[in-house]
Amino acid sequence: MDLFYPEDDGKPMTKSSLEFDWMTKIKGNLDIHLNEDPDVFIAGGLLWYPIEGDNKIRQAPNVMVAFGRPREDRGSYRQWEEQNIPPQIIFEMIGPSHTQEELLEKHIFYETYGVEEFYIYDPYTFHFSGWIRQQGKLSLVTNVEDWVSPRLNIRFTQVNGALEIYRPNGRRFLTFAERYQQYQKNLAETDRLLAQLRELGSDPETS
Repeated sequence: MDLFYPEDDGKPMTKSSLEFDWMTKIKGNLDIHLNEDPDVFIAGGLLWYPIEGDNKIRQAPNVMVAFGRPREDRGSYRQWEEQNIPPQIIFEMIGPSHTQEELLEKHIFYETYGVEEFYIYDPYTFHFSGWIRQQGKLSLVTNVEDWVSPRLNIRFTQVNGALEIYRPNGRRFLTFAERYQQYQKNLAETDRLLAQLRELGSDPETS
């Protein structure tokens, strides 16, 4: 009989709405940033099983990125079905309810099972930390200000204490609401330019 690997561990993806907002912000912007690469899998809150035959060893990172794996739906990330490729980048959002024991457990898990970059952000205190794999271990990035992810090529900085993330083209990671506001602003500017053209006797929509 095949071993059952649950797709839900009964735990919430995050412990607060603010942590969830950051999870969706990072996941959504990474989708945009890596949109042209069909061989990169990005997920939020998905269970990762690194070892076939053991359904107890698992973690559900807030955001995971796995290069070399197709961008398609999964109920969980079973590493042995993914050419044994572990997620290379992990993001975790934390808050007051997280314990040091939880964070240590996650760190040990990600170090043990091959993560290359591990980032933690606390949106309550604005504390941001990063680790990168060196000589088989996840080593702390001693200066994360303006740190650029080796794999993702995105830049982390802090503005007025809070974390900001920028793509290589200089575009900032935006929330869904900020994107909608930007869209509305662009739409209004387009309408204004069309009105000016009509006043000049030209209508691009009918010409």
